[in-house]
Amino acid sequence: MTFSEILERVGSLGPFQFMHVLLLSLPVLFMASHNLLQIFTAATPPHHCVPAHNATSLASALPVGPNGEPDRCLRFTHPPVEGPLGPSNTTFPNGTWGHTEPCLDGWIYDRSTFASTIVTEWDLVCNSRQMKEMAQSFYMGGILVGGIVFGSLSDRFGRKPILTFSYLLLAVSGTCSAFSPSFLSYTFFRFLAGCSLSGISLSTVILCVEWVPTHIRAIQSTITGYFYTIGQFILPGLAYTITEWRWLQFVVSTPFYVFFLSSWWVAESVRWLVLTGKSPKALKELQRVAAFNGRKEEGKKLSLEELKLNLHKEIASSKTSYGMLSLFQNSALRRISCCISLIWFATGFGYYSLAMGVEDFGVNIYMLQIIFGGADIPAKFVSVLFLSYVGRRITQGACLLLAGTAILANIFVPSDMSTIRTSLAVFGKGCLSSSYNCLILYTSELYPTVIRQRGMGLGNLCTRMGSMVAPLVKITGEMIPFLPALIYGLVPVLGGITAFFLPETLNTALPETIEDLERRKKPEETEVQNIPLQSYEPEKETS
Repeated sequence: MTFSEILERVGSLGPFQFMHVLLLSLPVLFMASHNLLQIFTAATPPHHCVPAHNATSLASALPVGPNGEPDRCLRFTHPPVEGPLGPSNTTFPNGTWGHTEPCLDGWIYDRSTFASTIVTEWDLVCNSRQMKEMAQSFYMGGILVGGIVFGSLSDRFGRKPILTFSYLLLAVSGTCSAFSPSFLSYTFFRFLAGCSLSGISLSTVILCVEWVPTHIRAIQSTITGYFYTIGQFILPGLAYTITEWRWLQFVVSTPFYVFFLSSWWVAESVRWLVLTGKSPKALKELQRVAAFNGRKEEGKKLSLEELKLNLHKEIASSKTSYGMLSLFQNSALRRISCCISLIWFATGFGYYSLAMGVEDFGVNIYMLQIIFGGADIPAKFVSVLFLSYVGRRITQGACLLLAGTAILANIFVPSDMSTIRTSLAVFGKGCLSSSYNCLILYTSELYPTVIRQRGMGLGNLCTRMGSMVAPLVKITGEMIPFLPALIYGLVPVLGGITAFFLPETLNTALPETIEDLERRKKPEETEVQNIPLQSYEPEKETS
């Protein structure tokens, strides 16, 4: 008897499953808010130097920048005195006419859109403008570290305790970020928030998938994914209402105190309980689910011996020790792992380059964020159609090639043509969302069952590295203005080309072992085969 059969006995699609998935999916709404929070909390409003003390007008105190507006980082050392015939330099000390200096007395910010941001709070402009990109990179670095740390901790202490702790950690670190007295402490607490986000993501995926039947898993995964999409609509609404960055940070963090409390109702992974010798607790969880689904008598019929005998065999067969090096064990695996790593990196790199750069397109930042979020809805739907009828490899490659082309095209569009620039950016982000949608399925089909979880872990690691590096690339724009866009576009193009070196998996059986993968012929795509359409079986994936 498998776990799926046991789940059918206690109710695989009842009130418990509805409540369980809902409780796990609701926090995903605000996970999107934390990922994209710095779009608003770190926005850079128009600004200029505080004029020198003897300036008689703003026009005479500040030099004109390249765009014809007052320079944002310089002021005249000795502003001219306004006379009847205009500014006069007769009062300047010898040799100081036209000399400029940095903003020694600080900056004046336009607060019509944002009452305050971390930029206005700590003057992250001019020579310090790179610091806001560093803050986002530290946050993404936290997601990377959290994935490694909480992944191993969940194997040791369980999925539910890590989920509960991560909710609390995100609530506390988010609150502390809101009341940070310095930029250094803000960056530290944002790093912790990123760590906790990984703990939530890992546990949510496992606990959702385990407690729903096989034929519903794809639907459940899509529904949970759309919670993230809806979260992208919530953030701009909150940011429009709350223009103080500290209060915005606080508001998106406080719901996780509620999620921390509600997580105590969530059921633990039965597979993990049995594997770690806690079969009595596993039996109690199943009986609780049976009672909630109106099958209390069926739950009572389950015995501890039956559970241990049948379920332990299933788990033991899927827990054969395979390290990360197993992903490079032979030439076929090396090709898959190297290609898939670059594709995951390119997708994360390109996605966050666009998602975090909405203020660069000269359009209302609130409306643009809503449009960006809305682009994910049709993008995910279209990608599913192409995956089903065109194939995984072509869909994956096309998504990245189109995204990279859209980003590169924006280099040649003048900055005053904001509508065209925005349309290209929205199209590119939609393609990258489709790429994510494709990658999750494609990666799971490329790797054999025995190392599928390791392969997914490698992909997750690479995409987090891409999202961490993406904000830092903006700094290169200080040397060459178009260089960031060039890099942001070329990396997805390279990832798209790489996808065509992978085998096609549409309508092919999933490999169970490394030996199954080795038996595949290299020119399998040129071989004519009559293979019946088979549905993807998620139950073969390890939890």
